[in-house]
Amino acid sequence: MKQSTAKTEMSRFNISPDEDSTGSSNSNEYGYPECTTKKAPIISQYQDMDPESQNFLPDYHLGKKKYETEYSPGTTSFGMSVFNLGNAIMGSGILGLSYAMANTGIALFVVLLIAVSIFSLYSVHLLLKTANEGGSLLYEQLGYKAFGMPGKLAASLSITMQNIGAMSSYLYIVKYELPIVIQAFLGMKENTGEWYINGDYLVLTVSLLIILPLSLLRNLGYLGYTSGFSLLCMVFFVIVVIYKSFQISCLLIFENDALNATLNYTVAHVAAAVRETAVTVQNATSDEDTCTTKYFVWNSQTVYAVPILTFAFVCHPAVLPIYEELKDRSRKRMQNVSNVSFFAMFVMYLLAALFGYITFGNNVEPELLHTYSKVYKFDVVLLIVRLAVLTAVTLTVPVVLFPIRTSVNQLLCASKEFSWVRHTIITFILLGFTNVLVIFVPTIRDIFGFVGASAAAMLIFILPSAFYIKLVKKESMKSVQKIGAVIFCISGFFVMIGSMTLIILDWTQNAAMADGH
Repeated sequence: MKQSTAKTEMSRFNISPDEDSTGSSNSNEYGYPECTTKKAPIISQYQDMDPESQNFLPDYHLGKKKYETEYSPGTTSFGMSVFNLGNAIMGSGILGLSYAMANTGIALFVVLLIAVSIFSLYSVHLLLKTANEGGSLLYEQLGYKAFGMPGKLAASLSITMQNIGAMSSYLYIVKYELPIVIQAFLGMKENTGEWYINGDYLVLTVSLLIILPLSLLRNLGYLGYTSGFSLLCMVFFVIVVIYKSFQISCLLIFENDALNATLNYTVAHVAAAVRETAVTVQNATSDEDTCTTKYFVWNSQTVYAVPILTFAFVCHPAVLPIYEELKDRSRKRMQNVSNVSFFAMFVMYLLAALFGYITFGNNVEPELLHTYSKVYKFDVVLLIVRLAVLTAVTLTVPVVLFPIRTSVNQLLCASKEFSWVRHTIITFILLGFTNVLVIFVPTIRDIFGFVGASAAAMLIFILPSAFYIKLVKKESMKSVQKIGAVIFCISGFFVMIGSMTLIILDWTQNAAMADGH
């Protein structure tokens, strides 16, 4: 799952010469000495120390004193770096891609998917080059070096919003899927309204009994490895989506709905049942049209497609820590890591979206896994998928909460010693706020849309290009590279403002329609 991993700033880099790299050519502008071959052990982000005292958002006083750390050569292989970055990219966003395809059509979705993946890769390119020039492997510190405290806050708030969105989407999965799992184990064919199969109550229960105790730990420990398990769960999920597409007919959903409606009628309502059957026959053509896959679609829900895709591809705060740990570190080598990771995720995203859309047509819900409950209640394979995904997201929420809490702690109480009271209060507030969002925000689509249009747009489009323009001094503003970065930054503002405007208009129209009814 996505994690914005914070690593210590590097004042010196072990950059191998690249034929296309200009990253280390002017590093002496920042007063950094030549790289040496002195080796020091990598400091793990999960080491047994007080995490709250780590500098997630360190307070640097540039200009007064150079911040220097001991040089640490990378030890992570190319293949493991590809896995780590793919793990950072992959998240709950994959569950909303079929919904995006249903509201754009196959052709338009593929165009948007290719565009967002290319833009994300270009953003990684800008970020790596800026890190080399700016002398930092910490996202927030690049913001500080570029624009001072406002840049640092912009980066920190964007990462925090993205992580809160990720936590909310994970808890939405608990809200949607846990009641179905409990019904399956209890042999209940319908949701009869008991509290233990109410999604809102279950989210609160899981948060209090499992997530809160894990979130109160002072270090992540074994929880840091749950993200790898989450990636494997999502791979399994994609395989099941492809497999089930050959077993499920989209029209079966309508047949099941009609059958359930008929069985619920009493003898006294035979006439109404007959009328309902007639209407169903008259609408058969419409049902078939709903199940027909289309290449181009434009409706009120199309506006969510780009934010869902940007939410699914955000990994940029994790790029620099992975770069730091890469063996034989060079910008070109890390770019190749990014290329392989993004291509692998592109294929997985396309397969999940395509086969989910083929299976359900326009009936697909914003959370694909929940859509299968329309057809299957007690399918063993889907039950295993649900259990695996629920376990993964439940254990990942504390991992995602950790950097948010550390960020808040550093911003508000950076100079104070660790306090269990403060630690607990911040954890309660963050987890409580996330639960409120999950309970009162209508669907996971709104989380994907809002966070994708705001924080994800900032992290992919705006901040990397702005940092590049400000920190890469050797290229003039008239150079092709700088002009491209300026256009990319402006495009990011258009994406963010345009998407947010259309989403808010959709919310307003839905609210007006609800009031009208």
